[in-house]
Amino acid sequence: MPNPIDLKNHIRGIADFPKPGILFYDISPLLAHAEAWKEAVDQLAEALRPRKPELLVGIESRGFLIAAPLALALGTGFIMVRKHGKLPGDKVAHSYDLEYGTDTIEVQADAVKPGQRVVVLDDLLATGGTMAAAISLLRRVGADVRAAAFLVELTFLNGRDKLDVPSVSLMSYDS
Repeated sequence: MPNPIDLKNHIRGIADFPKPGILFYDISPLLAHAEAWKEAVDQLAEALRPRKPELLVGIESRGFLIAAPLALALGTGFIMVRKHGKLPGDKVAHSYDLEYGTDTIEVQADAVKPGQRVVVLDDLLATGGTMAAAISLLRRVGADVRAAAFLVELTFLNGRDKLDVPSVSLMSYDS
């Protein structure tokens, strides 16, 4: 049996990005390494299969990179939650507070059928604000939000505390 792949070996820390004092956890090396990327998708599929999702929802933009291949692996549909003004057609919007100001995310009005089981994905869980907003938005359009999932979780920011659904993270960092 081959040695298991340590996914953390494929996450790169970049100091002072996007601003001084921030350590950015870059998933680009993971995406570029075929075996590690397949392992990550396989692990997420295994963790989320019991939730029986009918749709996977990716949050703009790196959440798309995770949700789309995972939807193929699980045999589900895939939809997008995007920033204001990025989706065509009729949309439902949700505004939420940021540390300094507000932001708005949208989903296409007909993307989710009432009662449809969904799991929401993003690359990283930090403070939890964007994921909590996406969950609220999806519930407004009738989704049964079963879980949230991430490649990386920054546990020291306590983002999981803002979420009222089960959460899955493949990797966590304490500082």
